[in-house]
Amino acid sequence: MSRIGRAPIPVPSGVSVAVGTDNTVTVKGPQGELARSVPSAITIRQDGDVLVVERPDDQRQNRALHGLTRSLVANMVSGVTDGFSKELEIVGVGYRAIPKGPGALELALGFSHPVNVKAPDGVTFEVPTATRIIIKGIDKEKVGQVAADIRKLRKPEPYKGKGIRYAGERVVRKAGKAAK
Repeated sequence: MSRIGRAPIPVPSGVSVAVGTDNTVTVKGPQGELARSVPSAITIRQDGDVLVVERPDDQRQNRALHGLTRSLVANMVSGVTDGFSKELEIVGVGYRAIPKGPGALELALGFSHPVNVKAPDGVTFEVPTATRIIIKGIDKEKVGQVAADIRKLRKPEPYKGKGIRYAGERVVRKAGKAAK
């Protein structure tokens, strides 16, 4: 039995969970509302203030989907209560982020032109300093994907460490050419 899938999901007060007949899970909370379709073999039921995710048998496919479905639903519950955020750091001379409203950024990354980034629905940007970007939202998947897309614009290079990196990310540095 999956250790992750077996764990019940606590539902805090102020959060309502509804499971539709077509296996669509809808979670409403103080931050907003999320909906996701889960595989038909996996069942989700509510026992008081916890959600229990169950699988019908021990087939390989059902075992694989059991823990995944539990993690996705748990992320939905914590997203509508607290939300998620990812923090990026910009390292490099002249590299900076300029906010252009709650859902848009202009990045100067050493290219001949500024790079404009627009956030999808449910994701917002905060720029506390010109070299820090905080991406916030209730959908963990969207927040992580937007952060990865922004990082991909200028990955940290191994010689000087310039580029966009996650906060706290360690960039392995290489030695340059040795002088003779």
